[in-house]
Amino acid sequence: MTNDLNAGFTGTPAEKKDGVRGAARSATEIAKNEARAVVAGVADHPHTASSLVLGIGALAFGMGYLLGRSSSGNSSYRYWR
Repeated sequence: MTNDLNAGFTGTPAEKKDGVRGAARSATEIAKNEARAVVAGVADHPHTASSLVLGIGALAFGMGYLLGRSSSGNSSYRYWR
């Protein structure tokens, strides 16, 4: 009965990468896989991706403007007024 069981791990285990070179190689592989996933998501949903980019840009601009305005009030230079 146990010979008919077709569940479980059927592949070969991944070789353990030792050292700094192996860690760097696996980190670059992970980064490449994540970049491919982002590209695939953007290709599937271009309007959502462009809306996110524009929204984040507007938020960053607004925060920068507010920080710039608040820092100019604390200045001791009176000749700019």
